[in-house]
Amino acid sequence: MVGKWLKGLLEECFGIKDPFSPEREKFLILGSKCSLCSKTVCVGTDCSLFYTKRFCLPCVREHLDQFPEQVQNELLRKKSVQKSTSS
Repeated sequence: MVGKWLKGLLEECFGIKDPFSPEREKFLILGSKCSLCSKTVCVGTDCSLFYTKRFCLPCVREHLDQFPEQVQNELLRKKSVQKSTSS
């Protein structure tokens, strides 16, 4: 299952068989497509956000006002933490 689109989850995603699991059905989700711009993104928090659908961070920033307040606050908190650790 290396490099295969996985269906039947909350989103279509790109994944591989988990090399660390003896169970054949286990897999790792690596990425997906942004539901707005269709850009392929990894599932890391510095790359994309899943909120009912997958969004790349540039699209999240562009449409931030359309996300719930909790999501907006979390993104602002992460941004301030990143600035303080890089200073």
